[in-house]
This record gives sequence, structure tokens and C-alpha cells, in this order.
Amino acid sequence: MDTRPYRSALYIPGSKPRALEKAMSLAVDAIIFDLEDAVAPDEKANARGVLVQALQDNDYGARSLMVRINGFDTAWAEDDLDAIAAARPEAVLLPKVNSAADVQALAARLDARPETAGTKIWCMMETPLAMLNAGEIAGASDRMAGFVMGTNDLAKELGSRHRADRLPMLTGLGLCVLAAKAHGIVVLDGVYNAFKDEDGLRAECIQGRDMGFDGKTLIHPAQLPVANAEFAPSDAEIDLAKRHIAAFEQAEAEGQGVAVVDGKIVENLHVVTAQAVLAQAKAIETLNESIQ
Repeated sequence: MDTRPYRSALYIPGSKPRALEKAMSLAVDAIIFDLEDAVAPDEKANARGVLVQALQDNDYGARSLMVRINGFDTAWAEDDLDAIAAARPEAVLLPKVNSAADVQALAARLDARPETAGTKIWCMMETPLAMLNAGEIAGASDRMAGFVMGTNDLAKELGSRHRADRLPMLTGLGLCVLAAKAHGIVVLDGVYNAFKDEDGLRAECIQGRDMGFDGKTLIHPAQLPVANAEFAPSDAEIDLAKRHIAAFEQAEAEGQGVAVVDGKIVENLHVVTAQAVLAQAKAIETLNESIQ
């Protein structure tokens, strides 16, 4: 699994040179360069050229970078792949994935292009069928690297009402988290549409983090500080992780199999979790250094 942080993943339209340039200065962990929903049909061809130029010319540091192409049910997907192959994309994000066959179809196309030998695959999970097939999709190819939840499309497909607690889609979200963790890939929560509603965004980030999501997809740079804060280990979590490790090491030195911290038992599994917290904090620090 990719060990870089994915607290925040910002959609950037592939047709906007200014936005593509500005992204280099943003405190964002991952960038989704969008050739699909964010680009009008008559702008598709122009967007490909603009994006390829940006990927070749701009330095985005150690951030994760992926290009969302158009789906293979459109007239644009093959041209998208042909165009971006020259930029040797780190990853391609495929929309409207429903089954392992969709992933394998993209993998075959990447295999046929020498420039994309190392390109990974991410999947938009945004249909009921995708939720039901999440496990097979996650393990469909050795190129698979992550899921991105398409919660707006999922809500449309479900015919569900909007609720702050997202109750109608919790089953689908949970199935995707389970599948991602089982196969060791990254899983990112869907967007929060009200980009000026900081409190609502924070609540949804907390919910997503509690569920096990690795980060949040975002539609506006103003949302970055909240996502970065809520998906990062807090000072209290880092302190507790250090104390768990120290206490367990002391217990082991004394011939004991468990330790006690703050009146709670600490076993080896808690140490593994503590080490993951410290590793995440270190990864965030390393990424921040690369993009400053």
C-alpha cells in the first residue's frame, strides 16, 4: 500500500492552466486532474493538451497525482489515454467502475502503451453494483492502488435523500472501506458539496476518519485545512502512541506480555496501531517538506 498521506485529494479541472499552476502551491496531499465531469464536451480535446503540458512542466513534489479520464462508454476515453500517456501518469482514475472487468479493460489498455508501464489504477466507486462488487474490484489487477468514493452519483443511483449522517449510503461506504483494507489499497471519502460550510465538512471528515477512510476528496482549496487537520494524527494521539510503545517495551523488558497506560491494557496490537500513527505523522512531515 502507498504509504504517502492522503488526507486531502483536490479535484483540479484539466482545462484550467491557472488552477493547474496554483495547485503546486497548495497544501494538498493528492491531486485529481479531471478530464471528466469538470470539462465540458467541447473542451475535452483542449483540456488534454493543457493537462499534458502541465504534467510535463510543473513540479508537484511528492504528492500523489492521478488523472480522471472519461469512461469507456464515451467517445473520449481512448483519446484521453493516448494523450496523457506521453506524460507517463502516476495513476489513472477510472469513473463508473462496476466490476473487475472494467479494471482489467483499463489495465489491458495501459499494458499496450509502453509509456504507462508503471501507471497505477484508481477506481471511482459510485454505483450500487460497484458497492456489491467492491472486493473483486479491489483485487482485479496488480495495478490497483485505490478507491475514490463518488457519493453524489451514488446518492443519485440510490434515490436517497440527503442526510447529514449519510445513513442511506453507510452500507456502501463501509463495503468499500472493507474491500480496500482487505486488499491493501487506499480509500478516499467522497466530496462535501457545501464548500463554505466548514462545520459540516469537519463533521463529515470526522465520520469518514472514524470509519477508516484514508482521506477526503475535495472540490475547493478552502476545504484543505479542515481535511488535513481531521485526517492527521492529533497531538494527543501522537503522545498516546509514544506512551503505548514505551510502556509495552518496558513491560517486555520485565518479562510481561501486556502493559497498562492510563488504566487501559496495552497489547501488541495496540503497539502496531501506535507505530502506524507515528509513521503517518512522519509521512505528513516528509510530504510537507517536499512541497514547501
